[in-house]
Amino acid sequence: MLKTIEIEPKTTATHSVIWLHGLGASGDDFVPIVPELHLPSNLAVRFIFPHAPVRPVTINAGYEMRAWYDIIGIQLDSIIDRKGIEQSLTLIEELIQGEINRGIPANHIILAGFSQGAVMALTVGLRRTTPLAGIIALSGYFPLADETLKLANPNRAAPIFFAHGAQDIIVPFPLGKMSYMILKEAHFKVDWHAYPMGHAVCGEEIQDIGQWIEKTLSS
Repeated sequence: MLKTIEIEPKTTATHSVIWLHGLGASGDDFVPIVPELHLPSNLAVRFIFPHAPVRPVTINAGYEMRAWYDIIGIQLDSIIDRKGIEQSLTLIEELIQGEINRGIPANHIILAGFSQGAVMALTVGLRRTTPLAGIIALSGYFPLADETLKLANPNRAAPIFFAHGAQDIIVPFPLGKMSYMILKEAHFKVDWHAYPMGHAVCGEEIQDIGQWIEKTLSS
């Protein structure tokens, strides 16, 4: 099981948000945004921030860091680390099942992620046979779209919040926009948001995420 940081609501949790960090970060990365989401006090949400496994990352000269999968190169035709993605998929599924075992149904769970975490949120969330409440994909992309969409039929009704920085050069903006278009053309319920920033998260985006979470979990 992945080690995690958990933030409990003031009352017994009825919903969960599992938030996956980006390459080289850790579960601590997005903890500070929880109060900035300004969720209503009557929405009892447990936030879970897992730490990705530590592994060598090829693009960083094999340096070991927290990563959901290896990055071979930044080009669109770079080799995709399918094995690493599948390994992390299994670990994240264990987290989701752990929440279900604690009494949170799958349709009360949101899977969120930034950068590499967004890749995993899309891949895990869309491959599930039991749909989640929704998916948040921030500054990410969709490397295994063709394979994942073949398994995604049960999840077509789950809402997706997809956002990207217009000045992003780490995960280029066109790559994120292309991933959004793939989902839109496949008739998924996906909302696209672009912000004037690089590979980051901004205040306007956090506000939009908070409103989206409230709407999604209150419906």
